Amino acid sequence: MFERFTKSARMAVVSAQEDARALRSSSIEVQHVLLGLLSQSEDDVRALLADAGITHDSVKSALAKRGKGEPLGEQDAEALRSIGIDLDAVRETLAENFGEDALDRAAPQEERRGLFGWGRGGDFGHIPFTRESKKVLELSLREALARKDKTIETGHLLLAILRAPNQTTFDLLGGSDRIHQLRPKVLALLDRAA
Repeated sequence: MFERFTKSARMAVVSAQEDARALRSSSIEVQHVLLGLLSQSEDDVRALLADAGITHDSVKSALAKRGKGEPLGEQDAEALRSIGIDLDAVRETLAENFGEDALDRAAPQEERRGLFGWGRGGDFGHIPFTRESKKVLELSLREALARKDKTIETGHLLLAILRAPNQTTFDLLGGSDRIHQLRPKVLALLDRAA
């Protein structure tokens, strides 16, 4: 299948792995494929996304922020409340029994760098695609076949992401209204390129 990918589409997939690694993800998610597109797409695809407020820097920043938040944030607290656990009460009990800085002291330290990079697998190790991100790659082929295009371009990858976003990518793209607005614009770009 990858032999049908254009050079920029292949580079987007490679960039997805690099972005996943930079964000310390153990797998390549749909949002990493989006990041790869944002850095490796043709200028017109990037411009289309930038007009919608979606840029590599903004997406990478949003993903990094998600990964660096409190170990348990407000959404986690709400989920725990729904099953009868008060996160604030747990924090108070920890502070009373172990000191005010107990949670700070318990935070995991950065993994020590091994000879070949960080953690298991290192900087150059293989990072697997999730089922959802594999589906996006498959859907990009289906998008190209449905249009009777001979190659898979970054526009096809974007159509696949718009067709099957995960929750994170759905949020990053601005929800269903924006997704429905982007799809015909991407199709029009592919029509012009054909």
